[in-house]
Amino acid sequence: MSDPAATSASGHLRRRTVVAATAASAALLPLVGGLSSAHAAEGPAFLHGVASGDPLPDGVLLWTRVTPSPEAVPGSGKGGPVTVTSEVAEDEAFSKVVAQGKSEATAAADHTVKADVRGLRPETAYFFRFGVGEVHSPVARTRTTPAEEADADNLRVGVVSCSHYEAGYFAPYRHLAARGDLHAVIHLGDYIYEYGTSEYPLEGDVVRKVQPEHEITTLADYRIRHAHHKLDTDLQAMHAAHPVIAMWDDHEFANDTWSGGAGNHTPGGEGEWADRVRAAKQAYFEWMPVRPSTEGTTYRRLKFGRLADLHLLDLRSFRDEQAKFADGDVIDDPDRTITGRKQLDWLKSGLSASSARWRMVGTSVMISPVAFGSVPAHLLGPLAELLGIPKEGLALNVDQWDGYTDDRRELLTHLRDQRIDNTVFLTGDIHMAFANDVPVKAATYPDDAPVATEFVVASVTSDNLDDILKVEPDTLSSVAEAAVKVTNRHVRWLDMDSHGFGVLDVNSERAQMDYFIVSDKADPAATTEVRRSYRTLSGSQRLEEADGPLNA
Repeated sequence: MSDPAATSASGHLRRRTVVAATAASAALLPLVGGLSSAHAAEGPAFLHGVASGDPLPDGVLLWTRVTPSPEAVPGSGKGGPVTVTSEVAEDEAFSKVVAQGKSEATAAADHTVKADVRGLRPETAYFFRFGVGEVHSPVARTRTTPAEEADADNLRVGVVSCSHYEAGYFAPYRHLAARGDLHAVIHLGDYIYEYGTSEYPLEGDVVRKVQPEHEITTLADYRIRHAHHKLDTDLQAMHAAHPVIAMWDDHEFANDTWSGGAGNHTPGGEGEWADRVRAAKQAYFEWMPVRPSTEGTTYRRLKFGRLADLHLLDLRSFRDEQAKFADGDVIDDPDRTITGRKQLDWLKSGLSASSARWRMVGTSVMISPVAFGSVPAHLLGPLAELLGIPKEGLALNVDQWDGYTDDRRELLTHLRDQRIDNTVFLTGDIHMAFANDVPVKAATYPDDAPVATEFVVASVTSDNLDDILKVEPDTLSSVAEAAVKVTNRHVRWLDMDSHGFGVLDVNSERAQMDYFIVSDKADPAATTEVRRSYRTLSGSQRLEEADGPLNA
């Protein structure tokens, strides 16, 4: 890693150390002070923290999991029902309680509890907690969104993706938790991974072991995996500090999931796919602060006043199987879909009807077309392993929108023909950071103006190029990065080596993504710094490098 003070020839800030691990931990102490009372040996306990999500102008969804007795561990089906109270207050001391409720935690829902609180004030921070008798959960804070017609001045959200437990520590979550300036955190998918221990990454690269140690396929398995993640103190801290707006990608189920199966699922040997996906979805909605729709999907829409809309997509439940190779006749087939007809129509209609200044779209896989044909031969294999594509001279990633070009063409043409501006795609999945202009046709860029922009965030921990090559960051990736930019002129910047998170800041004039990286994903006390900042000015549909981060 280069000197944190290094600057480009133009003088723009490239990297800047912004917060140390000790400072981040100290900032969290007031919120986790109630954790000790949650570890009662015999009585009820709140071992997995608390969370909030899907904020609205008048409400928010609250979540916790209670362990009513020692034997009632996640996935066990043991333990009787217990009444859980919820409280929302204006202050951390709970002297001004504004909402109260009761729920029953049962083994049928793995003793998880959700409280959908309404009647709150718009754009307001609140504190909340759960209780069973005299035992209280940790205290957490959350925040409602602006009133629907309010002219909000600013929106600032953390953006994360791809948090493999065995690949490293969740330091990015800790650093996001330490920030007091975020309205929410958006998780773009791969919150958990389905692999057994040492399957990915391989045994020699495992930083810490996940539970259960075998590949997860059953309802009990998925429950235990979610529960083990939520024992992580950095993850608990993030959930305690901010509402988390979550969507899924493939690893909440199995690698390369599609509507009828997955690349990492063997029918017969691992049971029926319908049973596995049903179990995975049930566990997800039990353990995540997400409001399920009637279809049991995560596509939905949230509003932040008149400043921004957020359209979250489900690109796993309705897609056709990925093409087996980069055959134009296959990937261009108009009968093949990544969204499903209903979801694509919903998205187009929502984008057209939006009166917000900015239209943000959470897409778990990259929408920008990217070709890799000019990458040197010795790097093709590792890139193919990372992207899940053929090693014999690759052209595209068929798991992304590149493998379903008709859906992409229809959506991007809709943006162009309806003159819908200020659309920003937020993307995870590929364990790299990108800043892209999004053209209808890459071949005609930049002569034909782009119709949107895209910010792709790096993984929290999941392996990227230098991890796979087992080299120091920036050793070989600069060659591949340069080759990709030559072939893809709409790719303004990319980083194939770093791990971290993004902070997206939106106001009426621009949307800016600051790309934060962590010093070492294998270090639980990792520090963070800004790698690069890009922004799009309102009405431009183009990215430009920003002078530096905003209030980092």
